[in-house]
Amino acid sequence: MVELGQIQRPLAEDFSGKRKLYCVANVYHIEEAGKDYHDLVAKYWDEVAAQIERIETAGKAQKIFCEIIYQQGEEALSVLGKINERLTDIVRKKLGEGGTLIPLEDKDIIGPYTDWGNCLRVVFTKEVFTRVLGFYKEYAEKRLEHMLSTIDRNLSASEAGLLFMKDEDRSRIQFPKDIEVFLITPPSYDDIMRWFRERITQKPAEGNRTG
Repeated sequence: MVELGQIQRPLAEDFSGKRKLYCVANVYHIEEAGKDYHDLVAKYWDEVAAQIERIETAGKAQKIFCEIIYQQGEEALSVLGKINERLTDIVRKKLGEGGTLIPLEDKDIIGPYTDWGNCLRVVFTKEVFTRVLGFYKEYAEKRLEHMLSTIDRNLSASEAGLLFMKDEDRSRIQFPKDIEVFLITPPSYDDIMRWFRERITQKPAEGNRTG
């Protein structure tokens, strides 16, 4: 696995002929979050777009894989636009450069996976939680297996692919050894993670003040 900062133009030839996967952590807008978070997300996607240009010295991305999407063509872009407009802009640009958008999800898997995940948020008893968690984990594994199969099947020899996926899910996938994995992690990604950590640590304190 290679961090973007380790790639220099003279080394691009070292990856020639190999399958390459450029991985971008998918970061979403949160409507109820404040301007500080929205500014961080906007900066993040600006930096992602710039780093994609840099990393493609190792090979132009020809296949675009994106979580959440199981639709095809314009329908896929329409759905993606409602979820993440900045990501959609990047995908459209890559399609305009000759890339192909590959649906990463299976409708029959992501549906139950999402439903069981929502159920986990509303159950109260330990017995029910354990049962629901078991179903959720089952579909979570099926989902990752399908994603890996889709990438492996569609990324041909010497091709480069661009993967947009939540980092915690991507880190659970064991890619084939013949795929060079590159992580695109702009500095603002750490700032976003810090933003979440600060909100988590503040919640107990706020609860104590109001109690």
